Amino acid sequence: MNYKITNGMVTYGANTILEEINFEINDREKIAIVGRNGSGKTTLLKSINDNSMLEEGIGENKFSIYKEGVSKIGYLKQIDFEDETKTMLQEILKVYKEITDLEDKIKNLENMMQKESSDKIIKSYTESLEKYEFFGGYTYKKEIDTAIKSFGFSNEDKDKKISQFSGGQKTKIAFLKLLLSKPDILLLDEPTNHLDITAIEWLEKYLKNYKKSVVIVSHDRMFLNRIVNKVYEIEYGTITKYKGNYEDFEKQKKLNYEKQLKDYEYQQKELKRLQNIVDRFKYKPTKAKMALSKLKQIERMVKIEAPNRYDLKTFHNNFNIKKSGENVLKVQELEIGYKSVLQKLSFELYRGDKIAVIGENGIGKSTLLKTLSGKIKSLGGSFELGHNVILGYFDQQLGFRNEENTVFEEFSEKFPELTTTKLRTILGTFLFSGQDVDKKIEMLSGGEKARLKLCEILKKEPNLLLLDEPTNHMDIIGKESLENILKEYEGSLIFVSHDRYFVSKIANKILEFTKEGVRFFDGNYKEYQDYKETNKKQFETDRDNKNEINTKLKQEKSSKNQYLLNKEKTKRKNKMIKLETEIDNLENEIVKIKAEMEKQENITDYIKLNELQKQINKLNEEIEIKMAEWEKLNNSI
Repeated sequence: MNYKITNGMVTYGANTILEEINFEINDREKIAIVGRNGSGKTTLLKSINDNSMLEEGIGENKFSIYKEGVSKIGYLKQIDFEDETKTMLQEILKVYKEITDLEDKIKNLENMMQKESSDKIIKSYTESLEKYEFFGGYTYKKEIDTAIKSFGFSNEDKDKKISQFSGGQKTKIAFLKLLLSKPDILLLDEPTNHLDITAIEWLEKYLKNYKKSVVIVSHDRMFLNRIVNKVYEIEYGTITKYKGNYEDFEKQKKLNYEKQLKDYEYQQKELKRLQNIVDRFKYKPTKAKMALSKLKQIERMVKIEAPNRYDLKTFHNNFNIKKSGENVLKVQELEIGYKSVLQKLSFELYRGDKIAVIGENGIGKSTLLKTLSGKIKSLGGSFELGHNVILGYFDQQLGFRNEENTVFEEFSEKFPELTTTKLRTILGTFLFSGQDVDKKIEMLSGGEKARLKLCEILKKEPNLLLLDEPTNHMDIIGKESLENILKEYEGSLIFVSHDRYFVSKIANKILEFTKEGVRFFDGNYKEYQDYKETNKKQFETDRDNKNEINTKLKQEKSSKNQYLLNKEKTKRKNKMIKLETEIDNLENEIVKIKAEMEKQENITDYIKLNELQKQINKLNEEIEIKMAEWEKLNNSI
């Protein structure tokens, strides 16, 4: 298989996004596309999928697109659900239509052989079995179950309709369907976003063993490092190819830069030396010939360009913090959740500790931070902040009070005591300089919003930071900047993250959230991985025991819950009937009042008309309230 774009270009209106695309995908290659946010990574991915975006570039080579052995390209945004009444399993089984059709054929042939065992039927049966094995018929069900489980779905979810899943879950199902369809080229744009660590680790293994080609845009360095064997970097509008994984790319880039810089500086010195000889002797008759020789040497020399500096524009923190007491936080039997308890946990945080909260999605990680920050109340147990603790909380939702504000207006409202110069200086340390401060918040990228929010939080100089997915919208340089800030941060830290590289760089303790409970580990991420591997059997036993108990509890509650559910439905339907009657009565009242307003004696009585109109307005308000209540009940049935 070979797919090659030579001298392509992508423009939007008058803007050139990528001006010289030379990109090649060979059979079974695992390729990463890296670069800063806004450099054109997603645009390149889209143009590989949709060649109509491409036109001739500025390079010397002729523009061409070559494809050999490429029958199917898989790109997540291509996938839609035509019928959301289908179950998840039915939707995923569409991928295996060739296998399921063979299953039906094999069953029919078996039925036929019971009645008639002709050579023709036996031959067809044998050929069908061989095809079935070749297409993975004996393993596809296990493959589906493993994928579903690894993406955080349960066996019960397989029979749920697509319409019953949340938007995020639908994206996961679409992603699963794409992976299992096994296209010749798999294009993945930030595939680890919104996946928990378990799912990321499964996806890593799946892609590493994938028998076809994969092109990945990702800011997850550990993920890339474990999968890819070729890297294309987009920097300053130029695409450069590197062999090897992400670490190899970083090393090669540094060596290439240093070599080009050294060669450039050497050549510049040589040019200066030769030019000095020319300038000194060109007018001396005895030396003119030698001067002319040196001038020709300069003209023949292939000029080496000065290398572009790394695009390493980073933000940094120069705020001070007050020291807290040694005991920063004590959590005892804390029950977290909204209506029901998601998790119950105990741990202690000491000054300088940096705890990573990891684990599956939807089982309480963000809820813990919201509870500790006071955004929601605990359901039981207690937590206590230590002496002189100043808390700062970063919410992954990145909400701002007024997104019409500019960056400068937002920051100055938060810190009105600061001068314009001081405000601009602080914003500058987080890469908001010049006209950037006049951008409206609604126009900022996810990474820019994250930087602004962190700047606001750190300016308040907290000595305990609670960070919920702080790197979600950041590119690799942004992540490295935040890593450096947090490594040097002298306060205490609790942060939620699915980025294992980020976790391994920062955390000295781990809180892992699982369906079986919360595990606290006093050690860094690598030590925790080693511990888990050593005690793998015990972890699996604990999980199986917990699952068995939960299954029994579910069975015991099932019949009772169904009774209560039916009772609640009947109650709601009766309430809806009552509301309908009340709404009809109110509307009849309005009809009567309008008839009163149209009477001859009232047409010119503006005081009376005004009073009657007020009555109508009040009745309409009551109708709106009752209609809203009716709709709420109707949606809940």
